[in-house]
Amino acid sequence: WQERSIGVGRRVSPADKSLKRPARRPGAEEKFFCPGTRFAVIPLIIEVMHFARFIMIVSAYQPYFAPFPGFFAKALCSDVLVLMDTVQFPMRSTWLTRNRFKNDQGPLYLTVPVWKKGLGLQRIHKVKICHEGRWASKHLATLKTAYSHAPFFQEHEAFVEKLFSPGFEKLMDLNLTILRYLMTCFRISARMILLSELGIETSEPFLSADICTKLGADRFMAQKGAAKYLDAGRFHDAGISLEFFTPRPPVYPQLWGPFIPNLSALDLLFNCGPKCHDILLKCARGLQ
Repeated sequence: WQERSIGVGRRVSPADKSLKRPARRPGAEEKFFCPGTRFAVIPLIIEVMHFARFIMIVSAYQPYFAPFPGFFAKALCSDVLVLMDTVQFPMRSTWLTRNRFKNDQGPLYLTVPVWKKGLGLQRIHKVKICHEGRWASKHLATLKTAYSHAPFFQEHEAFVEKLFSPGFEKLMDLNLTILRYLMTCFRISARMILLSELGIETSEPFLSADICTKLGADRFMAQKGAAKYLDAGRFHDAGISLEFFTPRPPVYPQLWGPFIPNLSALDLLFNCGPKCHDILLKCARGLQ
């Protein structure tokens, strides 16, 4: 069988004792949940990973709108990427609803309007898109104008048109569609799991550690800026290695003048097509 056929875990050489998986921690969850289903994968997977001495790397992100390439470089370093869809939706401007693209004028911001007024505090997976007005057709026309000459835009034009159709009721539906599409295009094998599927009700500074414990993780990857929101002691007590990194933006050919880092990963896809995987892999190697 293939070592990564179950989508998680890295096989450890028996000679490398420093990386051997420790004895299973008491209380480690015995189930994996498959995104998009209500069923749990049989506990046998946990047993196979335990005896084969897999090292599981988990990371987490909020389900951003067409996120920057660093999001996917982090996913390349991970076995499981948890999307924090049940945390609070910010009241102010957020990357959950907007991102940067590029046209002849430089950075181009596109925002998806959502319903907020009078709804108080919402969880991300409850937020609904506001389809009033002509913003969707304007966004689509703007992207087509900006990227019509990009080498690989035509290959993905039908998908872009789908994004700005009225078929998405919730913001999470739209963002998850984009994330799954890009993960496939970038050939990233990490398993995406929604926090809402794990049944964890805690919040930071304990949430990330509890996610790792639930999944039986050995390592958790987080940006250095997130250190102040995490409880290092909780990771230590659970036998989980907490590792911080600073993402380095990949450099690649772009249209419209000097290179601008950290645009939406759609910009990378439209300009580089099948080369995206190798570009992200170089970026990911700097994270490990």
